Amino acid sequence: MKKPTISTIIVIICILIIGLYAMGEVNYFSSKIAVERNVEAPTIVIPSIGVNEKINNESLSQGVLHEPSSYVPLTGDVLLFGHRTLQGSPFLRLNELSNGDELVLEWPGIGEMKYKVVDSTIVPATYSLNAEEGGNYLYLITCDPIGSTENRLIIKGELSETNPINTQILQDNPQESNALIITAIFLVAGLIFSFIYPKDQRIYILAIILIIFAILLYCCINPIPSELIYDKIIFLNGGI
Repeated sequence: MKKPTISTIIVIICILIIGLYAMGEVNYFSSKIAVERNVEAPTIVIPSIGVNEKINNESLSQGVLHEPSSYVPLTGDVLLFGHRTLQGSPFLRLNELSNGDELVLEWPGIGEMKYKVVDSTIVPATYSLNAEEGGNYLYLITCDPIGSTENRLIIKGELSETNPINTQILQDNPQESNALIITAIFLVAGLIFSFIYPKDQRIYILAIILIIFAILLYCCINPIPSELIYDKIIFLNGGI
């Protein structure tokens, strides 16, 4: 068996980097699903961009975060933060929203609140948004542009309708199998790539693919906090 060439070593490094990102996402979805087994968590649904996310009040790394200094619906303005990239990217397509688009909050103990988008703004990261008691607005906040923390994209929705809570939406979890899907995609893509790689170097590529696949599979069953991985590779995103 020939020793790995320089080009093969570079390819292995690239695969390792991709594997680290895949590991971060697999751990994100696996650990998040475990937390979201509690159907009492509120949910945000944005039909026009395919968002159906549980809301937490613990950490942005667990998905959509309810800003503790804001209010719950019907008592004041609601502020929700979400990542634009990585860790599930719940607010990836937030920029596609237009005035009139519907935002839905399913909030246990309160009901179903529907908001209509009335404004979309981009502000510096230092901008401070204060929630008002008694306000009827929902603010969705994420980073802008994609891959940068330089600015904030803020979507403003105005309360338009209230209804009894939709328990089916609370119980629904469309992300249940995302970790396994990412793992399977990595394996299939890796096997295809190793098959077309030069035969005398193929064994090295195949070995690293199978090792990373085994780690991903393990993470599906025994996840660790995804931020532990992203904190180590943040420099690959330019330190953001």
